[in-house]
Amino acid sequence: MQVIVRDNNVDQALRALKKKLQREGVFREMKARRAYEKPSEKRAREKGEAVRRARKLARKQAQREGLLPAPKKKMPVRSPRPAAPSAA
Repeated sequence: MQVIVRDNNVDQALRALKKKLQREGVFREMKARRAYEKPSEKRAREKGEAVRRARKLARKQAQREGLLPAPKKKMPVRSPRPAAPSAA
């Protein structure tokens, strides 16, 4: 994995690296390897993950076919504007 640092902007490069590591699942694997996982627990976890993936895929397919309503779009939350100072 490679991240290019441009204009000595290390913060931006670090953010890009973290995003790539997250996408690759490195953090999840590190967390899983902290402690031993019994083979039976591993099978149960992987089976549950497969079921979730299958359900998600089926839900997306049903939404595309119009059998289920599309998820509602979240409205951006606006903070209230501060009151203008009065000229007294």
